[in-house]
Amino acid sequence: MARRTELKQPVAAVTDIVFEDLPRRLTDHGREFDEEWLRSVYDFAKEQHEGQTRRSGEAYIIHPLAVGYLLADLKFDPTCVAVGLLHDVLEDTPAVKQTLSSKFGEEIADLVDGVSKIGRHEYVRRGDAQAETFRKLILASAKDLRVIVVKLIDRLHNMQTLGHMKKEAQRRIARETLEIYSPIAHRLGMQRVKGELEDLAFFFLYPHQFAEMETKLREKVRVGRDSRRKIRGQLVAAMEQSGIDCEISHRTKRYYSIYQKLRRQGIDISELYDYLAFRLIAPEVKDCYAALGVVHQNWRPIPGRFKDYIAVPKPNLYQSLHTTVVGERGQPFEVQIRTPEMELVAEEGIAAHWRYKEGKPSAESEDRGILWLRQLLEWQQEVSDPRAFLNTLKIDLYPEEVYVFTPKGEVLSFPRGATPLDFAYRVHTDLGHHCAGARVSGRLVPLRTPLQTGDIIEIITNPNREPSRDWLKIVATPRARSKIRHWLNTQQKKRAVEIGRTLIEREIRKFRQSARRVLASERLQEFLTEEGLSSVDDLYSKLGFGKMQPRAVVRRLLTEQQLDQEKSEPGVLRRAVKRILPFGDAPVVVKGHGDLLAFLAKCCRPLPGEDIVGYITRGRGVSVHSAECPNVKNLLYHPEREIKVEWSKEDSGSYEVTLVIEATDAPGLLAKLTEIVAKLDSNIRHIEAETYETGKATISMRVLVRNRRHLERIQRALADVSGIFEVRRHMSSGDRVAG
Repeated sequence: MARRTELKQPVAAVTDIVFEDLPRRLTDHGREFDEEWLRSVYDFAKEQHEGQTRRSGEAYIIHPLAVGYLLADLKFDPTCVAVGLLHDVLEDTPAVKQTLSSKFGEEIADLVDGVSKIGRHEYVRRGDAQAETFRKLILASAKDLRVIVVKLIDRLHNMQTLGHMKKEAQRRIARETLEIYSPIAHRLGMQRVKGELEDLAFFFLYPHQFAEMETKLREKVRVGRDSRRKIRGQLVAAMEQSGIDCEISHRTKRYYSIYQKLRRQGIDISELYDYLAFRLIAPEVKDCYAALGVVHQNWRPIPGRFKDYIAVPKPNLYQSLHTTVVGERGQPFEVQIRTPEMELVAEEGIAAHWRYKEGKPSAESEDRGILWLRQLLEWQQEVSDPRAFLNTLKIDLYPEEVYVFTPKGEVLSFPRGATPLDFAYRVHTDLGHHCAGARVSGRLVPLRTPLQTGDIIEIITNPNREPSRDWLKIVATPRARSKIRHWLNTQQKKRAVEIGRTLIEREIRKFRQSARRVLASERLQEFLTEEGLSSVDDLYSKLGFGKMQPRAVVRRLLTEQQLDQEKSEPGVLRRAVKRILPFGDAPVVVKGHGDLLAFLAKCCRPLPGEDIVGYITRGRGVSVHSAECPNVKNLLYHPEREIKVEWSKEDSGSYEVTLVIEATDAPGLLAKLTEIVAKLDSNIRHIEAETYETGKATISMRVLVRNRRHLERIQRALADVSGIFEVRRHMSSGDRVAG
């Protein structure tokens, strides 16, 4: 039988799995399957992974076997379990998709291919490969949700066994899990998976903070044991007296959820009271509301803390009544009330209601369950750059929903901060493009007005109105942002084509040639073919955006005799510009354009070893940003102006970085921090601290580092100091982006 080995991390790894555990788990959940067929899938996976081992030294087949077991435990179908067994064969073995298709059918082959990563090559940065992989994942998941479910469970087991990886890899994978995987699990309503992913990521990202909080929480739970028993007894008595048949349980909030609340409110765990939640499972919806009335009769509710997710479910199908009340000693506690069906969806989400018939979802669940994925599919079709798509995905994964009404009474959900402009683009693209104003509950309001739950929205249009760049600062939804960006890019490309045509015609005339004749010659068609350009407008566009130099193109289009009409010294312009402009060479190389000037952006000050993005500015050369810079998502509204850059191997200088440290205000803390920085061969250029009445402190420190690895060593050492909550690198999103 499968069992869990107790580890020091918050979620123990599933270990000691054998094949027989899979059919046993499927049988437990009433799934019909062919055990001989499932055995053949396992044997194929084991054969392909033969000789491969994990970092722990175990045979590699242990990982896909564990993924298959977890999928069976979540009540997914045998096909999904088979994909779990096979999910790494295309990525890590010589097996090809055609082999899977011939052995197990096209459905399984497509699902396994959807889960597999995009292969990395020497010329592909980690960030690009990651972004393209997620883009592929969303595409495949929109067709069949099981792709993303397998990927989530794959990540869950990898997180459970992350302790065997190097520290740097642990932090990178844990951060990616927090940013993308756990929010996706939340969007799909898979709360158990979400909670385990978050707690594991917290454990590996902030081990010191985790250990400190876990110790204090364990003590708090021990001390409050009698209080919990008393409250539960009172709940049971109140429900029995009212004739409501309820199943009552309680739970402690998860580690990462508590950590977020402590940071958000700036308090210590000793000041946290509502770490406890009681759950009432009532037979029917009417019993849920009756139970709510009983709770409010016996305990005083806290205003503003009541949520009715039964009448208005969350987009991930979650339904429940939430209320926070005050106990006898002034201790607040939360009460959640729901039916057994709602409880199943709350814990397992999409896995609870997703039903397959020959691999196809039912029509009823399709619209409700994967509407969000359908929207992502639409957005990705309008965003050509994979990193821009990944940024869109990250933004969309963190909504706090508000619910508004159309004039016809239809309920639509939006992330908090959405505006009437988001509403217009949600209804129809043309409605958004020509939006001139809005009425909210009958009152005219500015377009930047945030929507509130219960608002009735009516859009006023004007056929002469067109989107402006300022609209990008107003909208909060990826759909609206992508529609506006697509329109702006189309307009900008038209202008770039006009500019490019003017530039090349002017350059041709310098050689005393006819621009019309040269641009109609066969040499131009040959040039377009060689450069992979589909039309002359594509050439003009690249010239207009600065991705090609007019003189370099003209030298390819003219004969030697025609070029002799003018002699020009190469590099003269560049040397002249370097004498005039107030910046020198950056330690980067512009790929394929060695003569282009480049400079490091001041907003993020990228470090050697980081993924970097080049952006062609107007008249200042190439601005080089960190791929993590908050300004990059704004720059990617103009993907035509992005250019490949890489670090020069000759650089060995120092770079200034600002670190922001959140900590407990304690004597001698600054001395400890400065000592650590000095021991790690760095120097502090500036330091300042601000303390608060809550006993917390924020420290800003500018240090000199050699590269990204040097910075990470400093951050890890500082984070290990007792009393430190977080150490993060500050990147300004308010600095002016060179344009």
